[in-house]
Amino acid sequence: MNIVVCYKIVPDEQDAVVQADRTLSFERAALKIGDYDLNAVEAGAQLAAASGASLVSLTAGGDPVEDSKLKKAILARGPHENVAVKDASLPEAGSAVTARVLAAAVKQLDDVSLVLCGEGSADRYAQVGVQLGELLGLPTVNAVSSIELDDGVAHVERTVGAVVERLDVPLPAVLSVVADMNTPRIPSMKDILGAGKKPSRVLSFEDVGFDGFDEAIDVVSTLAPEQRDRACEILEGDDDETIQAFAARVRERL
Repeated sequence: MNIVVCYKIVPDEQDAVVQADRTLSFERAALKIGDYDLNAVEAGAQLAAASGASLVSLTAGGDPVEDSKLKKAILARGPHENVAVKDASLPEAGSAVTARVLAAAVKQLDDVSLVLCGEGSADRYAQVGVQLGELLGLPTVNAVSSIELDDGVAHVERTVGAVVERLDVPLPAVLSVVADMNTPRIPSMKDILGAGKKPSRVLSFEDVGFDGFDEAIDVVSTLAPEQRDRACEILEGDDDETIQAFAARVRERL
């Protein structure tokens, strides 16, 4: 049995620079594995260890998918193998295209019983998991906060607002996990050294049988919010008049 966990390589948001025209520059940003994806990787690692399954990490992107440091970063967190689909068009692709590429890649893998995704991508918060499940024709559940595997069925808990749903999902299936499901592990030096010995494959569109795409979305612009000075008004005193004035100001702002 194989468990596939999808992840995305993204620029570190802490390194983003807002320029004078409100566009964002990531020229000096370091690359990393998306924060939300790390929760899916940790969930996959725990399930693989408990069930004896093999965990395969899967990504789609440009040149960074071949970066040795990033490959070690993902493999050191539990996957037994890494698979990447590489194409120059993928870094700017929308979620629909990314889902189609990932679906094509999953179909090339053997004995896949479960596909895991994070709740959204760390750069654009695109939710690929539900689209991926639809393309694969598999039962799909998002907002998953707990997973247990048992003889062809995934027992999951899904948190929606103040309600926790308990569902039995037949396998194979696609599940998207929430960020507070677990705490991603910090790889030890042994894990990092061992990651370099694990297999990693880079595939092309041709390898996975993907014949190109027509992007359904045109991005017009991506701008940071306009900067505004924060309102600051200080009322001093603890008498009734000051308290009433404070309450009135709060009501005005709300």
